Amino acid sequence: MGRILLIVAAVVLAFFLLGSLMGVLFGLIKWALIIGLVAVVVMFAAKLFRSSGRVRD
Repeated sequence: MGRILLIVAAVVLAFFLLGSLMGVLFGLIKWALIIGLVAVVVMFAAKLFRSSGRVRD
């Protein structure tokens, strides 16, 4: 009986740790996507303003 309870406790602890690790992983992915999106928008805006500022002959 003690061995079964120890196995159940280990499985529950493993699920808690897995949930925490998955939360951290998805949080990092979320921030990477946000930073990447901001970088793309800034590059697009810089390209747009740079091309519209030229003087044509």
